[in-house]
Amino acid sequence: MTRPNLTEAEAAALPYRPCVGVVLINAEGRIFAGRRIDSDAPAWQMPQGGIDEGEKPRQAALRELWEETGVTEDLVEFLAKSPDWVTYDLPPELLGRVWGGRFRGQKQRWFLYRFTGRDDQVNIATDHAEFSEWRWIGAEEMIEAIVPFKRAVYEEVVAAFRGHLA
Repeated sequence: MTRPNLTEAEAAALPYRPCVGVVLINAEGRIFAGRRIDSDAPAWQMPQGGIDEGEKPRQAALRELWEETGVTEDLVEFLAKSPDWVTYDLPPELLGRVWGGRFRGQKQRWFLYRFTGRDDQVNIATDHAEFSEWRWIGAEEMIEAIVPFKRAVYEEVVAAFRGHLA
């Protein structure tokens, strides 16, 4: 069920959806970016998604990474996690329409992993594919490639992990 045309007070009363995000970097410190399959515009992002009931954030991060990229835990090295949860609000045109209208946006815990495998071990053609293509890009290009309403989140995440990034 969606809840379009929420008032400002109704929107503010909605909770944030608990999520995780993964900054996956290669040996050169370049970031995995996937082009969203469900967007007509060239929308690129890093792997991210919801935390399942009873799941710890780090477990969710590894699950989301596998679900969206085919990259398994044995092909990554944990480097860091964001010091705090990062939030964003949905833009008005999406508010009340996504996630059954139950959330105002997301609160995310971000994890930094180094990919230790080979590029041919990345497989975005998963059971529930989210990306149509992928590439390794620099931090500034990643910030520019994300949809505008998530840009502040990506800026904060890049700042937190800056020492590891190209």
